[in-house]
Amino acid sequence: MTTVLITGCSSGYGLQTARHFHDKGWTVIATMRSPRDGILPASDRLRILPLDITDAGSIAAAIAAAGPIDVLVNNAGIGAAGAFEATPMDHVRKIFATNTFGTMTMVQAVIPQMRARRSGVIVNVTSSSVLAPMPLVAAYTASKEAVEGFTGSLALELGAFGIRAKLVEPGHAPTTQFAANSDVQVSDLIPEAYAGFAAGAFAEYANPALTTTESDVAEAVWRAATDGSDQLRYPAGADAVALAKAV
Repeated sequence: MTTVLITGCSSGYGLQTARHFHDKGWTVIATMRSPRDGILPASDRLRILPLDITDAGSIAAAIAAAGPIDVLVNNAGIGAAGAFEATPMDHVRKIFATNTFGTMTMVQAVIPQMRARRSGVIVNVTSSSVLAPMPLVAAYTASKEAVEGFTGSLALELGAFGIRAKLVEPGHAPTTQFAANSDVQVSDLIPEAYAGFAAGAFAEYANPALTTTESDVAEAVWRAATDGSDQLRYPAGADAVALAKAV
């Protein structure tokens, strides 16, 4: 039976992705910083483990408890929307600690077992902000662009060992906990000088015809995990698909 470990499963993309893989008959290890009961079905094919991807000890404990992992999905992340001028550098470092270095540390932790078996898939979730320049997400985009370059190189580096590395690029999803996962509020990062510009930018982001659902992302992760081809990128959501076709 195939086993997937997914990070950031307390809500949003991660939660829906865990449900999706479970529905497909996989064994699912859903991880989150603070495990919650009742958000996933009781099943002998599903376990919830505590995991803070910014803590090396927490990662080691989760990997040890999980056992053999066929697919790793790096979904955990924090968002940041606002003027870069007003974004504290301490917060920028937190964004990179989670979105970039947390992902890298998880990957490094699972490579040895996958390499020994000469099989495995690593799926890193980034963002459609890597597909075209977008305002008011400079630090966030930088953290995700780093993962894009990292994953592309990793796909070549690990391919010789039968390990595939993939990218899922979700579009804008106003229903997710993007901003709620941050300890800095959007309103704190919009100085008065940026207010008019930000209002226009956020209105454009809110176009209901071009938004991404949690199910869009779960399905894209599923396709990435089960596709045996060398395809690297899987845009998720109508807006992300449109951007990917335009570049």
